[in-house]
Amino acid sequence: MTTVQLFITCLVDSFFPKTGQAVVDILHRLGIDVDFAREQTCCGQPQFNAGLRKDARSIAEHTIKVFEKTTGDIVTPSGSCVHMFRHNYAELFDGDSAWHPRAKALAARTYEFTEYLVDKLGVTDVGARWDGLLTYHPSCHTLRGINVDKQPRALLANVQGATLVELPHAEECCGFGGIMSVEHPELSAEWLKRKISNIEESQAPTLVVTDAGCLMHIAGGLNRQKKSQRVVHIAEVLNQR
Repeated sequence: MTTVQLFITCLVDSFFPKTGQAVVDILHRLGIDVDFAREQTCCGQPQFNAGLRKDARSIAEHTIKVFEKTTGDIVTPSGSCVHMFRHNYAELFDGDSAWHPRAKALAARTYEFTEYLVDKLGVTDVGARWDGLLTYHPSCHTLRGINVDKQPRALLANVQGATLVELPHAEECCGFGGIMSVEHPELSAEWLKRKISNIEESQAPTLVVTDAGCLMHIAGGLNRQKKSQRVVHIAEVLNQR
């Protein structure tokens, strides 16, 4: 049996455990065994984006050492963490002959969840069912950082009972942007306002995302404005039967 390592991410672990469970459920149904390295922590992206490179490097070294003890691909329900592994770790260790190859080896093993299903397993239909309209928001790191877009769309297109409608201006940031939402709250709030308006224009009651940061940010905005739409991670949609 094929075994993968689950990198759970901070937000899924702390706020959206059902997303992590959905990932495990789906992989198990596809005949994939899932291991979880208990020493794993944050990938270091918040520190990296804040310019705290020394702290980010320390976290990256720990992460690399944790997964060097494991075997198999690393699967995570977050495009932003994949981007950190693939691109930012290489930048952190640029010129370091000892750590740079180890960072590249980690990156080569790492897949965003929908990317793993479609590109590695060749699966676009997991037998999911969801009745009603869905619309999809591609997170910035997933869309532009690791060039994953057709994969989640292909999976959603095969959900029985669901109709996928296009989100107006889908490619625009929701306003979370990690540390950006803290450093520039007014800009973040304005982008969120536009995203919510676009969700309403789509007429879909459910917005699907691939990143928990977007989920938290958009769902919070909808809740504060007392809107009826909800936000769901794609893993939870694909786990409905």
